[in-house]
Amino acid sequence: MSSAPAYTAWAAVPYPVVVVDQAGVVRWVNPQADHLVAPRCGAPLRGNVPSWLADGHSRTEADGSRSSVSGLIGERFYEAHPTVQDDGDVAWWLVDDTDHQLARDALRLERERTAFLAQASNALLSSLNVERCMDVTAQLAAEHLADAALVIAPRTGRRLPVVLCRRGGRPERFAWAADPDEVPGLGEALQGFPPVPSRWIDPLSAPEWLVPEGFGPVGSIVITPLPGHGVPAGALVLLRRSGESAFTAEEEVFARLFAARAGAAMSAARLYAEQSTLAQTLMQDLLPPVLQKISGVEFAGGYRAARDQELIGGDFYDVYPAAVEGEETFAVLGDVCGKGLEAAVLTGKIRNTLQALLPLADDHQRVIDLLNSALVNARATRFATLVMASAVREGGTVRLRVTSAGHEPVLIVRSDGTVETGSSRGTLVGALPKASATTVRESLAQGDFCVLFTDGFTEARGGPLGDAMFGQERLKKALSQCAGMPAEAVVEHMMMIAADWAGPNPHDDMAVMIISAPSSAHLSAVGGHTRGRFTA
Repeated sequence: MSSAPAYTAWAAVPYPVVVVDQAGVVRWVNPQADHLVAPRCGAPLRGNVPSWLADGHSRTEADGSRSSVSGLIGERFYEAHPTVQDDGDVAWWLVDDTDHQLARDALRLERERTAFLAQASNALLSSLNVERCMDVTAQLAAEHLADAALVIAPRTGRRLPVVLCRRGGRPERFAWAADPDEVPGLGEALQGFPPVPSRWIDPLSAPEWLVPEGFGPVGSIVITPLPGHGVPAGALVLLRRSGESAFTAEEEVFARLFAARAGAAMSAARLYAEQSTLAQTLMQDLLPPVLQKISGVEFAGGYRAARDQELIGGDFYDVYPAAVEGEETFAVLGDVCGKGLEAAVLTGKIRNTLQALLPLADDHQRVIDLLNSALVNARATRFATLVMASAVREGGTVRLRVTSAGHEPVLIVRSDGTVETGSSRGTLVGALPKASATTVRESLAQGDFCVLFTDGFTEARGGPLGDAMFGQERLKKALSQCAGMPAEAVVEHMMMIAADWAGPNPHDDMAVMIISAPSSAHLSAVGGHTRGRFTA
């Protein structure tokens, strides 16, 4: 250490100080610097001190000033701040910034982890598909937590569904006939028990099926449950190669935080899949059937729910083919009070009741009486309107028996475009102890058709000003233009004009059924001859 008088002012500084001249030679050091780095006075700075300090001294700004630099000395982190003397020498004084650096590193790491968890949550919750959630979980874990990751779902039959992903690779799906109890903690994790610390797991004991092909020796393993909504969603296995740093306790805690989010997403996706399958199964009987030509009578139907995102509602139609050739085919179209799921549930009950009453379909009033009694005595306070039609082809003519129970009268469109209003009237079902109705006979010559529809068409509001009701007259005019068209084309035309008229305005459920006497020759029954709801 030099004791030159010019530098004695730096002796009282509590920080290590190294004075360097313009030639890069160490001119003076105080005791603290001598103890920390022990530079030799009179020797060049480079080679006497850590390279980051020598590099900092050799760099100057455009105005000749120097900037602070930082780096390690031993295991501590220091910042070096320059003070330029009048003679051009530079005094570098060093401040131990280790604690601040550790705090900054911890804050940066925490921010990175928080950002990762937010990214993971967004990626995981963007899909309600179980396999997609497993893929995303494995890929995120391999990219950010380990050299390879396995997501193992609860056993399906005798096999374990597994998604494996290496860092930088794509997820791979497998179904392994493996025993999870071969891996310490895996069997417990699949049952939702707390994780086993990685230090308790011998990497060399990992079975061959757990380690990706070509991965090499395993250096560290973390196994943590994927907690779900009351039921474990599976387990997450993280692998690091031999030679890499082992998982720390902090990393294991962070892996569990990630696993909690992944497990919740997988559980939600599995629950959604189960409910979706259940809803789809239950909905099959509620969806309107596809209609075809039966025993020379052409049937076509269309349905539009009140809400575009819904498939079912309170309107319905069904066609039941005759049990014997030459007998009447029974058709019904109805409208349950209300809309949405509650109306659809009652619709399903009415349709099932009507199917049970098919043996009595020859007597429309009897069917209405029994259905009315069932609805009046039920807990539901809703009611319904419906129109029944029994159709049979005799030569080139279709004979109809039509009965309306509080419903819109049917419209009959002749081949020349004339539109006639059916005369059957009656009381709605489910509201009063007695529901009376009249049955009217109609005939359809070749090219004629009968239109059964719900009030969703006539009461739809829209048009040029947005609030006009479509009404019966507009409907009749539109139908008169459909003379001679096939039944399916008439349905498409009605649905199109209704959609155009209503536009984005709210509307009720819409259902329509066309019964037509086609101009073509008599055709045999399509879809079978047994009684029951007709679907394609």
